[in-house]
Amino acid sequence: MTDEAPETIVPSADNASLVQRFLFALAEEDFDTVESLAAPELVWQNVGLPSIRGRRRIMGLLRRGEGKVGFAVTFHRIAADGDTVLTERTDAIIIGPLRLQFWVCGAFELRDGQITLWRDYFDLLDCLVKAPLRALAGTVIPALRPRF
Repeated sequence: MTDEAPETIVPSADNASLVQRFLFALAEEDFDTVESLAAPELVWQNVGLPSIRGRRRIMGLLRRGEGKVGFAVTFHRIAADGDTVLTERTDAIIIGPLRLQFWVCGAFELRDGQITLWRDYFDLLDCLVKAPLRALAGTVIPALRPRF
C-alpha cells in the first residue's frame, strides 16, 4: 500500500479545464484560442449528423459564422478520466434575435494538451423543432426568451 495519489488526478483536472476553455473561447469568438486547443486531426461529431474532420476545415466553418452566429454555453457537470472528458451542458446558438437553446452531452478526447475528438449528443427533435419554436415565441413574448 502506498500514500501516493494516482497520477491521473491532475491531468484529468487539467483536461476538464482545457475543454471548458475551448468552449468558452468559442462563445467569445476567440478563434485563435479555439484553434490552439484543437489537434490538427480533430474530429467534430454531432451524433446523427455527418462528422467534420480536420482542424483546418472545422476552423473554417467556425470562422465563417463570426459575427453572424453566436454561441453560449453553461456547464451543469463535467467529469474527466485520463484523456477523456464528459460534459453535461446547455448550449445556445444565437442567430439575430433567435436563441436556440438545448441540452447537450459531450465527449472529448485529448492528446498532448489538444482536443482530438469533440462528440456531442443531443435530441434532434429538441434542437431542430422545439428550440426554434421556443426561440420564435421568445421574440414575440420576451418573458419566454430562453436564457441560462
